Amino acid sequence: MARTTPPRPVDMEELFPELAPLRRTAIRLHPRAGSPSAEESSVGGPLLWPADEPWPVCPSTSHPATWDAPATDGPVPMVAVVQIHRRDVPELAFPEGCDLLQVLWCPFLVDGCSTATPRVHWRSAGSVVRPLPAAPPTVGTAPTDSIPDPCVLHPEVVADYPSRDMPDEVAAALRERMDELEARTGLIHFYHLAEAPGIKLGGYPSWTQDPCWPTCADCGVTMDHLLTVSSWEYDGESWRTWLPVEDRDEETGREKKGATGKETAHNPADLMIGDAGGVYVFQCLTCPGRPVDHHWDCS
Repeated sequence: MARTTPPRPVDMEELFPELAPLRRTAIRLHPRAGSPSAEESSVGGPLLWPADEPWPVCPSTSHPATWDAPATDGPVPMVAVVQIHRRDVPELAFPEGCDLLQVLWCPFLVDGCSTATPRVHWRSAGSVVRPLPAAPPTVGTAPTDSIPDPCVLHPEVVADYPSRDMPDEVAAALRERMDELEARTGLIHFYHLAEAPGIKLGGYPSWTQDPCWPTCADCGVTMDHLLTVSSWEYDGESWRTWLPVEDRDEETGREKKGATGKETAHNPADLMIGDAGGVYVFQCLTCPGRPVDHHWDCS
């Protein structure tokens, strides 16, 4: 089933024409619990990984103890976060000759890893002649909050407008109109109208705190946003505009319950980045090989 974000309840570029040149295209992935195969796009699912290519391990060989787990020494296999086939997201710019994006990270990404920059692999799916049957088992002491449960995807293209990334002069010009809109409708730009929340490709990062754009270590250019992995699909306040139509109860408009009586859209991957934060993956489109970096935050 497709997932459809409701149209914004106001015409953003009519009310705020200053935002038109700042609009960016984002792809909401809308993960939902499932059993994806390695031949499918997924969050937390199996990767189409060559059997003769070593599985990535975290560069750090020591991860400190946490409040509920002892210290971990030795190699820590990275865990699959996202796999994207180009056929499912033709709007995403893949490197020439590639049609598969794979992102992995250390499961201690948030919880005690000093070198946890995610691994981003671009490859040709057709080149994987002999796939790895299964990923290495996850280290038993790894925190589960940063290991996504397997989910199938329902990609949807949406328009992103900046909130925390809005230039100061634009924010000053729009403040009075945005305050008036909030007083009249209850719509808050940051929560209801700006950049899409959830797990997504492109657009603006769905920051929980102030923006932190990394610069490329090789060329010094500010990197481009590739992927946001948020703790959940929508915030408690933002369901009004960001909960997909297909997940809404016809009477209340809020999220309807699944067969088990639980919500299925709010946090299908069962993630919790710090305290309801997110991980933001960036790439440099200037340098060969597309170097990557990341930032994470929490509330």
